[in-house]
Amino acid sequence: MGNSTLRAVSPAGSSTRARGSGLAVFSVAFAFWITMAGTTAPTPLYPLYGDAFGFTPFTVTVVFAVYALGVVVGLLAFGRLSDQVGRRPVLIAATLLSVCAAVAFLLAQNVAAMLVARVVSGFSAALVTGAATASLAERLGQNSRVKPATLALFANMGGLACGTLLAGILANLAPSPLRTPWVVMLVLAAIGTLGVLLHGESSEHRSGFSLQFQPLHVPAEIRSDFLRSAMAGGAGFAVLGVLTAVTGLFLGTVLNESSHSLTGLVVFIAFACTAFGQLLVRTLKPSTELPVACLGLIGAAALIATAMATSTLTPLLAGAAVNGLATGIAVGHGIGSITTRSAPQHRGASVSTFFAILYSMLAVPAIGVGVLIRQTSLRPAGETFSAVVAALALGVLLSLVRPPKKAA
Repeated sequence: MGNSTLRAVSPAGSSTRARGSGLAVFSVAFAFWITMAGTTAPTPLYPLYGDAFGFTPFTVTVVFAVYALGVVVGLLAFGRLSDQVGRRPVLIAATLLSVCAAVAFLLAQNVAAMLVARVVSGFSAALVTGAATASLAERLGQNSRVKPATLALFANMGGLACGTLLAGILANLAPSPLRTPWVVMLVLAAIGTLGVLLHGESSEHRSGFSLQFQPLHVPAEIRSDFLRSAMAGGAGFAVLGVLTAVTGLFLGTVLNESSHSLTGLVVFIAFACTAFGQLLVRTLKPSTELPVACLGLIGAAALIATAMATSTLTPLLAGAAVNGLATGIAVGHGIGSITTRSAPQHRGASVSTFFAILYSMLAVPAIGVGVLIRQTSLRPAGETFSAVVAALALGVLLSLVRPPKKAA
């Protein structure tokens, strides 16, 4: 879930002539998809890893959180790398990192190896997001029937959704549930690497490599809208993070459901609906986008709390879907504001700042829930977390209600 929208409207992507064949476009989209799929593949496997390595639910949340922190560091350190050295080298590096992460999980014998694999996954996601989205824009051109931003969105969110579902199905069907999913991911990531190796560079302009952290920037001209969008989107990302980290634990310990495919399905629904939520933004008036997102987040929190309180699956599935839609709307609103209303020279830094906030919200609350689970148990931790998310969304919603201006 990187800075895809900005990249899609970058000058490099505004060429009216597409550079690349349909196979090249497919190769970039597939590399994007499989790299993101590898980042969510561990989700249905966490309970198995917990049994194999003897760690607690808190450890699961930490293992998940280091991925998100890896994405944040990667975005800030390497967010401009594809502009500096080209799209192709960065795509090759991203898919190779995805291969390395799959190998690390395949050979993992302890938690330390899992932590390393998650950090590598975070870097791969940070690298592939901007490079793949820019490459798709450059290869398709503006006159393509398939919009680059739409293709990038479905490669990105589709990978996040399908990775967990594919791993869950393989874990259920395969004789070695902690090995077979990673063998498949490894093969697919290797195919993705080969695909981008076989095609040339799509960018005609490269500035040259220089390693420096991209400065954070909150655009002054849209500061209030930026912060509201980031807080609403961050609340939704927090739910996505917790669902990704502890859904398997909830299904196994509370519902006595040991199906890894079901765990994958819950997270698949959440991420797939996040993609559709970003598309749904186009059908809403700008003034209604954030209120609708906040109301959706509050409703999703209530559904998830209901699932915890009643130990039932249906509210959890509904909550995952509603949260995904609301999160997608909030993120789409925020990115739309940045790309259309902020100063062009600061848009890259603004988008990086926006996603740094979102991915921080993906990581930190998950660790907080892990601490609560350690102190109490899963059910009260989930209910408390849901209440905090609802309160945050309600705060954003109330901030949108402006008092009437007094007459001069």
